[in-house]
Amino acid sequence: MKPGIHPAYGPVVFRDKAADFAFLTRSTLTGEKTVEWEDGRTYPVVDVEISSASHPFYTGTARVMDTAGRVERFERRYGRGEAR
Repeated sequence: MKPGIHPAYGPVVFRDKAADFAFLTRSTLTGEKTVEWEDGRTYPVVDVEISSASHPFYTGTARVMDTAGRVERFERRYGRGEAR
C-alpha cells in the first residue's frame, strides 16, 4: 500500500446496544467513546443499531411474506396477461 494516503486501521469494538452484544474487530472507523474490553485494554467503540445478534434473519424471527396470495390477488384484479 502507498504510505500516507490510507486511514488508520486498528482494533475497534462494535456494540449493539439493543441486543447487549459487542465484538472486537479491526476497522478504519473510530469512535469518540472508549470501552474496556475483556482483555483489559481500552478500545474505541462504535455503536450500531443492528447486528447479527438482533437482525431478524440471523435470529430466526423473520416473518415470511404471503407472496402466493399477492400474486393470486393481482391475477384476479388484472387478469393473467389476457388482451383487453
